[in-house]
Amino acid sequence: MKQFYLLLLASISIASAQIQPTSSQQIDASLKAKKAMDANSLVKNIPLKNIGPSVMSGRVVDLAVNEDNPTEYYVAYASGGLWYTNNNGNSFTPIMDDTETQNLGDIAVHWQSGTIWVGTGENNSSRSSYAGIGILKSTDKGKTWQHMGLPDSHHIGRIIVNPDNANEVTVGVTGHLYSTNKERGIYKTTDGGKTWKNTLYIDENTGIIDVAVSPNNFDIQYAAAWQKDRKAWNFSGNGEGSGIYKSTDAGTTWTKISTPASGFPTGDGVGRIGLAVFDDNTLYAVHDNQFRREKSKEKKDKPSGLTKDDFKSLSKEQFLDLNDKDLNEFLKTNNFHEKYRAANVKQMVRSNVVKPTDLALYLEDANSMLFDTPVIGAEVYRSNDGGKSWTKQNEDYIDDLFYSYGYYFAQINVDPNNVDAIYLAGVPIIASKDGGKTYTSINGDNVHADHHALWINPKLSGHLINGNDGGVNTSYDDGKNWFKNNSPTVGQFYAIAVDNEKPYNVYGGLQDNGVWMGPHNAEENNEWHQTGQYPWTSILGGDGMQVEIDNRNANIVYTGYQFGNYFRIDLEKDQRKYIQPKHELGEAPYRFNWQTPILLSPHNQDILYMGSNKMHRSLNKGDTWETISGDLTQGGKTGNVAYGTLTTISESPFKFGLIYTGSDDGLIQRTDNGGGNWVTLSKNLPQNLWVSRVIASKHNKNRVYATLNGYRSDDFTPYVYVSDDKGTTWKSISNNIPTSAVNVITEDPENENLLFVGTDNGLYVTLDRGATWQSFQNGMPYVAVHDLVIQKEAKDLIVGTHGRSLYKADISALQKLTDDVLNKDLHVYALENIKHSTRWGNSWSSWSKPRTPGLDISFYSDSDDVYQAKIISSDDIVVSETEIIANKGLNILSYDVAFSKIGKLNYLKKHKTVLKQADNGSTYLPKGTYTAEIKGNGTVEKVTFDIE
Repeated sequence: MKQFYLLLLASISIASAQIQPTSSQQIDASLKAKKAMDANSLVKNIPLKNIGPSVMSGRVVDLAVNEDNPTEYYVAYASGGLWYTNNNGNSFTPIMDDTETQNLGDIAVHWQSGTIWVGTGENNSSRSSYAGIGILKSTDKGKTWQHMGLPDSHHIGRIIVNPDNANEVTVGVTGHLYSTNKERGIYKTTDGGKTWKNTLYIDENTGIIDVAVSPNNFDIQYAAAWQKDRKAWNFSGNGEGSGIYKSTDAGTTWTKISTPASGFPTGDGVGRIGLAVFDDNTLYAVHDNQFRREKSKEKKDKPSGLTKDDFKSLSKEQFLDLNDKDLNEFLKTNNFHEKYRAANVKQMVRSNVVKPTDLALYLEDANSMLFDTPVIGAEVYRSNDGGKSWTKQNEDYIDDLFYSYGYYFAQINVDPNNVDAIYLAGVPIIASKDGGKTYTSINGDNVHADHHALWINPKLSGHLINGNDGGVNTSYDDGKNWFKNNSPTVGQFYAIAVDNEKPYNVYGGLQDNGVWMGPHNAEENNEWHQTGQYPWTSILGGDGMQVEIDNRNANIVYTGYQFGNYFRIDLEKDQRKYIQPKHELGEAPYRFNWQTPILLSPHNQDILYMGSNKMHRSLNKGDTWETISGDLTQGGKTGNVAYGTLTTISESPFKFGLIYTGSDDGLIQRTDNGGGNWVTLSKNLPQNLWVSRVIASKHNKNRVYATLNGYRSDDFTPYVYVSDDKGTTWKSISNNIPTSAVNVITEDPENENLLFVGTDNGLYVTLDRGATWQSFQNGMPYVAVHDLVIQKEAKDLIVGTHGRSLYKADISALQKLTDDVLNKDLHVYALENIKHSTRWGNSWSSWSKPRTPGLDISFYSDSDDVYQAKIISSDDIVVSETEIIANKGLNILSYDVAFSKIGKLNYLKKHKTVLKQADNGSTYLPKGTYTAEIKGNGTVEKVTFDIE
């Protein structure tokens, strides 16, 4: 049924600006600009080190397995790139890290020639399904890549390659997620991607989500068309354009076969469709049917006791006649506040303060409304005549598979050796051995619930490889038992935090993988398989969200899952308390964002803030709440996604009660008196954009930064602003940041000129408060950066990516890259002393690696140049020297604290001593004071250090 998305629930005083999707030409230009920035960045030599975690993994969108050798396969992650294994998943290698995107929708491999086709841009339509840049191709198994066109496709549904000709390819293009576009439908190439022909185009709202081919005949192809309309406030995943098409000439021409006479559903309720072909005549389709259920069939058995829906139809008199015991049972079961018990609620109804329907309204949040949607949902159809006619296979509803997230799943597979054996991907993965009439769950206890890809071995029944939101699992007994293949660090973080423990811990909320914590120095290896102690620990389930840690006691953690379901957790006592603020009975429910913002006050760690569409404050760690604002948004819009919500909160460290908020509909607000009154600050900024961050400065009471995000309009413009008058006026500081939506900005705690920005395509740093930006990408692929946090004492920047887990960078040199340093020809940073060890270069066994020391000498050069580096003892002996080719900017010379061959001879000439050679052949410096000298660019700099 048609839904109307644009009706406002409240008047909007700010005129709606027309937000334009970013063109493919702009994206191409920005990618070239970013490559140039990478090459010329002043910080390109500062490494970003991945610190995991891996075991919870991230969303898989596709698998490509070598049928002749199933130990060799590729895994495509939604936002984590393409990974390769040739040892049955025991280890993986990323093979797309040098490309311009890690956002993938589908892959296809021509195994005979080693040709890989990659469709960029995720084929699902979730809140973080990132757009791609078209089709990429490798003819050398991923060593090098070429861009092969379709730059405005954004999201690729499926790729199929002629097994007899790697140059003949059919591509299903889903198209833009949040806007209309014409580069959708079926595209075909016969010359390896040099040219493409759009052989099936339906309309600018309808793309192709799936393409399937007969295993016996490449000429026989089927395509699933999908009409959808996603907005920030609503998602409609169905429409007249959805349906099934067939080609008998290898995708050159197409005919719609899901007609009213065919038996397959038609009309406005047709949703996402997945296809599986058994042979030339037999195929299956799984359909997310969005038509409504017949009321008589909605519920077979009414549950005992009162339900939420009962109150929607009760009159005042009927409500007052309810049994108090039954009413109290309902109120307690549904977590109504303790003040709402039968006697006083009846009095409220009797006095017309509330209506019976308000009890149902009290429970209507975004999450419940999604799961309460009475649609038909998942259903399976089969055709035995090549799609001319279809028969529905399931007699009963296939409940508890799609819930209302059919747009996120709709994958079906058929066993190549058994026409009646099919598999449906959803929540969980289920299997049928009777052609789809009955089903059994094959989800294992170590398998994630949400499923997106499945490979069935045609040569070994029961051998399955499954891709899901939690990575990859393999089974050899048809799903009875599974093992994990989760060594890639592809976690999809929404938000991160750090504590002040030693070593300090990193915390983070992940897409559909809960909230995890672990020490920042944990090593990613397989030792935990032996010890049973993986260094990272899950502390909460669901979609993990923001985390706040009490700086007085790191055992007290505030975190939660989607739509504002937050808890106060005592890690030491293994206790948790639910702390979400509740509206009053009779009021409209609070609107909580998917990523609800929380904040512990920097002035008092007992004070917690949380944002719905209003601002809430607790003075006692979340035990009780007061609402300190009216609606701080534009009022919301009709739709099935919570909207008109707060997305970011910041309190000035200079003044208690000086608070800033930002909303998903573009409003930035400020209170100077703890919520006594609020002022709107965003009237002169671009309108109706998602406020991804607002942060009060740590260095200036009147300074505040803000970032806006147009991702949900396919507008990838970077919007970054600063104000030095508490938001009264704003100045854009996005300047030379290449086109990519901005998710986060953070300010260095020591250097007010040093800022970091995370975008959907990488990380940037400025040394001059936004006048110019530098690419900060060394060691990290172009991946979405969702959050940034600085551990002040360690001087570490932690980068939370949405697809490649966490990265850590030592920013101590950046903090000291002041104007004084930048104006010098050469500057060498002071060195910390290191402690001598007799174990340097030695190992306890000939089979173990020796322990080796290292000293990083950081220096700044104002030009590309060649420098001479010497290590000199306290009595002027050159114990080691080398030459280093330096780049303009920061450079790091890694010294192994060992003598050079000549240095050792010179040292022994002057010192009558014994220098013992280590097991690895090196001779290490003895205890003493040494000088590191860097010479070049017309100058010499020296720093000393001690080996203690």
